[in-house]
Amino acid sequence: MRLFLFAALAAAIALPAGWALPAAAQQLADADADLRVAAPAFAAGTGPRLVIDGGHHNFHTVDGRFAPFAAVVRNDGFQVSGSTTPLTAESLRDVQVLVIANALDASNDKGRWTLPTPSALKPEEIAAVKTWVEGGGGLLLIADHMPFAGAAQDLAQAFGFSFSNGFVQRDAPKRPDIFSKADGTLKADVVTEGIDSLRTFTGSAFTAPAGARPILVLPKGYVSRETRVAWEFDHDTTIVDVEGQLQGAVMTVGRGRIAVFGEGAMFSAQVAGPDRRRMGFNAPDAPNNKPFFLRLVRWLAGALPAA
Repeated sequence: MRLFLFAALAAAIALPAGWALPAAAQQLADADADLRVAAPAFAAGTGPRLVIDGGHHNFHTVDGRFAPFAAVVRNDGFQVSGSTTPLTAESLRDVQVLVIANALDASNDKGRWTLPTPSALKPEEIAAVKTWVEGGGGLLLIADHMPFAGAAQDLAQAFGFSFSNGFVQRDAPKRPDIFSKADGTLKADVVTEGIDSLRTFTGSAFTAPAGARPILVLPKGYVSRETRVAWEFDHDTTIVDVEGQLQGAVMTVGRGRIAVFGEGAMFSAQVAGPDRRRMGFNAPDAPNNKPFFLRLVRWLAGALPAA
């Protein structure tokens, strides 16, 4: 008998409105989130150019669920815009930071989430992004739970990262996903300076190449549920122990930098379900998420030391 484990999973994982999935899991940008930046890094509109990809059926876009992220970064002085064009050397020419958040291939758009998961980016786009990073660009790659992790796999592997295309969850699902320096799950780094803890909201796991610096390390008790159809779990669903794998890492690549994260809501501010449950930097137990991603984008832009 097929089991739909929404009681355990939907409390942590939210889904987009209009995708024919449970209303309790729908999520939208939080219009009441605190978007202020106390001490902007740059004068208004004079900072590095940051582009949020919107040309690959992205779940998170500049004027959608990533609007709070865009507003905060804009308030930090960055020049923020979205893009719906293919990723090429020309389109990336004047970009300092590129954000690709939960991209999909057209065949997986609108909730058609079944294996196999095709790449969201074409081979020539992946090559262009890699060359751009090596030349000095800063890439923030975010790939949430299945199918987003699978759709980002080819791009991630171009830099030596490998995603687990499943749903990552603690064995005690009602406990929040909080990473802290106190227990070693949040690592000390230039991008986590002054940050004691971070909150994520389910997502995916990945492994990183030797040159990467771990930021979020999954502790004992985390597994990845590897299902063939999103949201359909039964006794035959493959369960992979992901202890020691990552949900966040950074790395220098040539003259550029890359940050890879297996969870998207932590970077934005959203409300989920009919009770408008807050998830993201607006969540009561995520006070450090906003200052963290500000440090992260500053690092990607080269405004902080490489290491």
